[in-house]
Amino acid sequence: TEAALPGIAALVVFSGLLELVLWKDDANKDPGNFGDPLSWGESINVERSYELNNGRMAMLAVLGQFVAELVTGKDAVEQLGLQLRG
Repeated sequence: TEAALPGIAALVVFSGLLELVLWKDDANKDPGNFGDPLSWGESINVERSYELNNGRMAMLAVLGQFVAELVTGKDAVEQLGLQLRG
């Protein structure tokens, strides 16, 4: 809708500024390693391989939902026997 356009524009500008100014690539760092600007690394110690495996499992789960939808013609909610109002 027209009311959403200023919000979408603000999100695009904000994320563009983050990409161009704050999150710059550094040849000395791994891809995606932007440091720890808020010092969360001290309290959240998660191994990198654990996070990568979670991401891979999530991608496979979504792929499974897509395949099931193509085979059955029902979306994930309908396959559970639930009906969305609408």
